Amino acid sequence: MIQQLAILGGTGDLTARYLLPGLAALRAVGELGDGFRLVAVGREDWTDDAFRQWAADALDQHAPDAPASAKRAVVTASRYQQANVTDPASMSAVVADGQPVAAYLALPPSLFPAAVSALHAAGTAAGSTVVLEKPFSEDLAGATELNRLLAVLYNEQDVFRVDHFLAMSTVQNVLGTRLANRVLEPIWNSAHIAAVDIVWDETLALEGRAGYYDGVGALKDMVQNHLLQLLCLTAMEPPISLGDRDLRDRKVDVLRSVRPLTLEQTVNRSRRARYTSGRIGDRAVRAYADEDGVDPAHRTETFAELHLELDNWRWAGTKFRLRTGKALGLDRKEIAVRFRPVPHLPFEHQGPARPNVLRFGLEPENVTLELTGTGQQPDTLAPLDLTASLVPAELPAYGRLLLDVLNNNSALSIRADEAELAWQVVTPVLDAWSKDLVPLHEYAAGSDGPTTGGD
Repeated sequence: MIQQLAILGGTGDLTARYLLPGLAALRAVGELGDGFRLVAVGREDWTDDAFRQWAADALDQHAPDAPASAKRAVVTASRYQQANVTDPASMSAVVADGQPVAAYLALPPSLFPAAVSALHAAGTAAGSTVVLEKPFSEDLAGATELNRLLAVLYNEQDVFRVDHFLAMSTVQNVLGTRLANRVLEPIWNSAHIAAVDIVWDETLALEGRAGYYDGVGALKDMVQNHLLQLLCLTAMEPPISLGDRDLRDRKVDVLRSVRPLTLEQTVNRSRRARYTSGRIGDRAVRAYADEDGVDPAHRTETFAELHLELDNWRWAGTKFRLRTGKALGLDRKEIAVRFRPVPHLPFEHQGPARPNVLRFGLEPENVTLELTGTGQQPDTLAPLDLTASLVPAELPAYGRLLLDVLNNNSALSIRADEAELAWQVVTPVLDAWSKDLVPLHEYAAGSDGPTTGGD
C-alpha cells in the first residue's frame, strides 16, 4: 500500500469537500495507519500550520459525522508545499523523499499535460501512481494527446483516471441487482426493456463554481463522464469477474456499440438549455447569465439531454436517455429501467397497465420496483411499488476510490481507450452545439427544465 498521497490542488474545493473526508473515512475504518502522510500542494503562501487549520475546518464542515480522532489523525499527518505544479524543480520538493507517492491531480484538465510532465521530470519513485480527476481533458483531441503523453511517461497500470460515480454504492448495486438475480438477467435486453433513463437533476445552482463550470457546461461536466459510466454499467454484458481487465473490457464494448449520431440525429436527439431567474423552495435564484464570474457570451448550458442507441444484439431497439440539469425544482438522481408492457390484459374495466419500472435511486440510495396488482374493485388494477432502502456503504465514494488508488487496484479506473471512446460519443454533439445548430433554450430556476426541443 502506498503510504503517501500528494494532492496537486490541495487547497481547492475538491480537497475540502471530498478528498479530506474520504481520508478521514479510511482512517476511521482502519485502512490508514500511522505511517500515512498527506502532502497538499498549492499556490498559496501557507505554512504547515495554516494548512492544517484549513483542513481541520474543512473536515468539521464536510465530514461532521466522522470520528474526531480520525479527522485529527488526517490533519496531523499532513504538510503543505507551495509549488508550481507545472515546474519540475518545484515538484521535486514534493517527491524528494524517494518513497512511492500517489499524486492526485485535483486540477483543471488544461494543466494535466504540464503537471504529469513535471512530476515525471521531478523523479517519482518506482511504485508511484498518477491520479487524474475528471473531466479527462477537454475534448477528444486533447484526450488522445494526453493518453499518448501518459503512455510515454508511465505504465498504464500506474495511471488512474477516476470517476467517483463508479464507487457509489448504488451504482455498484446496479451490477449486483442485475447479475445476481435469475429473475432479472434473462429479461435484461431489448425484448423486454423499452428505455433506460439515466438522470442527474439537481436543485443546486452554480454555487460559486463559475471559474470551473462556465468553461465546461453540463455536457462535459456530467454526461461525457458520469452518465456514460452509468450507461456502461447498466448495459454491459456480464463480465467474467469484477477484476480490472474483465470489467473495463465490457464497459469499452458498450461505448464501442453506441451508434454514432448523424448531424440530423444530433439536432433531434440532443437538448441544451440554461436557467433563468426563479425560486427553488424558499430561496431566490439568479439567472445563470447573471451569476458572479459567468460570461454570458460563452453560452454555457446548465441542462443537457442526449438520446442514444446501442448497435449490439442485446440492446437493439432500446432507447437510452441521458439527462442532467442544475437549478431544477426537484432532485431526481436515478437510473430508471422501463420495461415493455405485457402483450395482453384480461381485465375488462381497466385501461392499459402502467409499464414496470426498476429505479436505482442514486441520492438517496434505494431501489424501487414499480409493479401492478389488482385493485379493490373487481377486474381493476392498482399500482404496487416495492422499495428497498440500501444499507449505507462503509466508505463514501471518494474513500473507496482513494483506497483503490493507494492499493493500486485499477478496477474502477477508466482505461485510456475508454476515455477516448467516451469523448467520441459526445463529439458530434459538441460540434453541433458550437455551431448553434441546436438552440440554447431557457428554463426558469425551480421548474422541471426546458419544455421544447428533443425528439
